Amino acid sequence: MPFDPAQPADHSPLSSAVMREQLTSLKALIDAILTVTAAQVDGTTTLNPGDPATAAVSVDGSTLRFTFGIPQGYPGPQGNDGPQGSTGPQGPPFASAVVDGVTTLAPGDPAWVNVSFDGTNVHFTFGIPQGAQGIQGYQGPPGEVTTSQLDTAIATTAQNPTSVSPLSQTADGTYNPTQMQQVMDKLDELLAAVKRV
Repeated sequence: MPFDPAQPADHSPLSSAVMREQLTSLKALIDAILTVTAAQVDGTTTLNPGDPATAAVSVDGSTLRFTFGIPQGYPGPQGNDGPQGSTGPQGPPFASAVVDGVTTLAPGDPAWVNVSFDGTNVHFTFGIPQGAQGIQGYQGPPGEVTTSQLDTAIATTAQNPTSVSPLSQTADGTYNPTQMQQVMDKLDELLAAVKRV
């Protein structure tokens, strides 16, 4: 039964059941009230000078989450340098430095470097602009052999006659016209194979 602020009615006899229902309803209302135990800033955006500041809040369980938009101030006059600060504590030791990557930038872009520390190693990433195009160099001397000279020299060399198979015969002790014709045919095949077209 939901809480009823009109109960118990004025001048009515007390009823434990009515009082119990009212108290139980009040406790349920109290338990339903959101309890915030933490607040967290999720982000801050820098706005242009003169823009109105913004703020947004949301509830995530028992955590309030804030995001802010804060306008940048107009530049003021240069102030005087403050006094020298005291020396900070000794930083943690590191084992090595690691270059995680290098990005080539367009000529004229400003170079940049990012540094992070993972507890053991210092990590670097670099952005380095490409150099501008240089002037045309002088024409070098010609090579020792021209292309036409090389083509001519190759044209006069023999080809590798790998397509000609061995005759694989033993010479006949007497004149054998068939064997002699086979030798002549193989010689013609060899000449055709080594001839450069």
